[in-house]
Amino acid sequence: MSAGWVAGAVRAKALVAQYPGADGAREIAASPTLDDGLRRLTATPYARYARTSTDLPGAQRAVSATLLWHLRVLAGWLPPGGARLLVPLAAGFEIANVVTRLPAPDGRRTDVPEPYRLGALETAWRSLERADTPARLRAALAASPWGDPGGDTPWALVTGMRMAAARRAAVAVPFARRWAQGRAVLLTARERFVHRRSLPKPVRRDAARLLGERAAAAATYEEFRAALPTAARWALADVDEPGGLWRAEARWWRTVQVDGMALLLEGRYGPGVVVGAVAVLSVDAWRVRAALESAARSGRPGEVFDALA
Repeated sequence: MSAGWVAGAVRAKALVAQYPGADGAREIAASPTLDDGLRRLTATPYARYARTSTDLPGAQRAVSATLLWHLRVLAGWLPPGGARLLVPLAAGFEIANVVTRLPAPDGRRTDVPEPYRLGALETAWRSLERADTPARLRAALAASPWGDPGGDTPWALVTGMRMAAARRAAVAVPFARRWAQGRAVLLTARERFVHRRSLPKPVRRDAARLLGERAAAAATYEEFRAALPTAARWALADVDEPGGLWRAEARWWRTVQVDGMALLLEGRYGPGVVVGAVAVLSVDAWRVRAALESAARSGRPGEVFDALA
């Protein structure tokens, strides 16, 4: 293993150690007000962006911005070419940027946030940012590693990107294939059996690559569960109906946490440790965002936060 990867892995572990973890998130969640919860962030890395937040959406976005900043820092610590390992794992930020450019359901969009600054973790944002219509956005995606989403409606664009993100992570980051399959399971189940929408052809093709053709073509939720490959069945274990997918979502995050910690603590320093750090940092940010929502509800944790923490 190169000295660059060893140095990057050591720094990744040091970065994770600064974050509040499950115990810190519980303290934030128990705060009687959002302001109290934000004050608890002042001793954490999230203070960098959260200090000016005054409402829940702004505070949650500040948490995400902190995560992105540290992923960019981590990418800068890696040896030449190492940042490519993190690009698929940061794809959600580019998706979030695209979402802010799409028409709102009621035709109006106010208070559009500044796009996340992706730096070396960009896939195709500079091209996507210049696309001023949904049709041009689809064309820009089709000409990039994202691929054609199969439509230019807001739903098709976002769904195509989300499934493409799972496909890209599974291919480019072997350590993350299990998480990518789980994400594809949840996305397919939600779209097909909760929202009752057919997947665009490119999205279904990506789903088939990750889950098999039988699962991608299943007509019912029961058939879908039964057709999943063995390696992906954990994602819907004990979730007998689509209404329980929120529990599957919490299980997905717990799985990423457990797998990420296992990679982070492995004896051999290298890419696996770095991917583990990204996983643990991502879970921490997700957990703190949920904790802030609990604080905004007068310290009453929601079911999803309880399921994870």
